[in-house]
Amino acid sequence: MLAQINEAAAYIRQFSREVPQAGIILGSGLGNLAGEIMDRTEIAYTDIPHFPPATVDGHSGKLILGRLKGQPVVAMAGRFHYYEGLSMQQVTFPVRVMKALGIHTLLISNAAGGMNRNFRVGDLMIITDHINLQPEHPLRGRNDSTLGPRFPDMSEPYAKPLVAKARAIAAAKGISLHTGVYVGVQGPTFETRAEYKFMHIIGGDAVGMSTVPEVIVAIHSGLRVFAMSVITDLGIRDEDNVITHDEVLAAAKAAEPHLTYIFSELVQQL
Repeated sequence: MLAQINEAAAYIRQFSREVPQAGIILGSGLGNLAGEIMDRTEIAYTDIPHFPPATVDGHSGKLILGRLKGQPVVAMAGRFHYYEGLSMQQVTFPVRVMKALGIHTLLISNAAGGMNRNFRVGDLMIITDHINLQPEHPLRGRNDSTLGPRFPDMSEPYAKPLVAKARAIAAAKGISLHTGVYVGVQGPTFETRAEYKFMHIIGGDAVGMSTVPEVIVAIHSGLRVFAMSVITDLGIRDEDNVITHDEVLAAAKAAEPHLTYIFSELVQQL
């Protein structure tokens, strides 16, 4: 894997001499933050060695190099998912590459289903912890100690200083935020009512089909992590609740300006 990481990173470095300080992963319907990146260069995933193509609607499938609020960054406009038929190593490969490019902080966004009865569609939730219910682990197999330790500590995967900064940024702008626990599942089906209830009982506030593998690999790589969910549907309601991907994208788009503002200001303060 190390050779593949280095090959991908070497290809990307041809397009920029700057060392990115932060990596950003943009989830379903949350790609417009890329428009805030100045002096940017866009590289299609299909052009980068060992990158699989993005296949999900709402994910444009390109890597963006440039500056956000004056800080050099690398952003993924679209991510990879285990349910697409990829291995966990493929899903998390871009995190490894961004680390090789020089980032020290990873910011992640996603669209998630709300299970906390205080949540409403369009709310933002800072992830303070997660529960991993995905069927495969991105670190399974032989460990390469040059990439990280065999048994990384996951007691605090989401950096508390970054959470505190994001909350202060939102408060100063009058943006309402929740904090909570994210449950990572395989997908691609949305959850049944019984599954929503189960995941809420075990401590989950929101559920989605991404993020957890990327966070695990980021921690394994020694990166600081901040993650935020846009609540795009409510699975805990008692009434009929049919969820479609189009509705998820629409809700994410409506909430995106606030997420973009928080991410941009947070990058500026790194």
